[in-house]
Amino acid sequence: MSAKRLTISAFFMALVIILSSSLLSIPVPGGHFYFNGIIIFLVGLIFPPTEAVIIAGVGSFIGDFLFYPLPMWVTLVTHSLQVLAIALIVGGCLGKLSKSRAALGLLIGAIIDLVGYGLGRAFIYGTPAYAIMKIPFDIVAAILGLGVAYYIYFHTGFVKQFKKTWEGK
Repeated sequence: MSAKRLTISAFFMALVIILSSSLLSIPVPGGHFYFNGIIIFLVGLIFPPTEAVIIAGVGSFIGDFLFYPLPMWVTLVTHSLQVLAIALIVGGCLGKLSKSRAALGLLIGAIIDLVGYGLGRAFIYGTPAYAIMKIPFDIVAAILGLGVAYYIYFHTGFVKQFKKTWEGK
């Protein structure tokens, strides 16, 4: 891995960690509404599977470790599986990805996120009622995250610039 690729990956991991902070979140019943999901979905679309898992899965884990450690293991597993599924579905089609394939990957990633956190909260807090209380906010966060990532990928010049930087052209 080149220094440039490592730097770009580290930058995205830093974004995930920073956006995992409760200082940059909105308090909601049962926890906080975080904006890191936008970057997590985007990472799944633009990075190869192994790097996506390290950036989003480990980055989210570090963010939880620093800011709210109780669910950090749930976060590691959930976001790692989420971005792995997205990255495997989109298959490294950076810049050549069809909208339907991206939508499928993002939707599967959102389902993994919702199920993972639902089960994880029920286990950690010992009650399904706590997990159920946060589901509406998790759904909104998943829709916002996948929607913004989809918009950035297909309706801005981000992918063209990212590809140029990533490939060194």
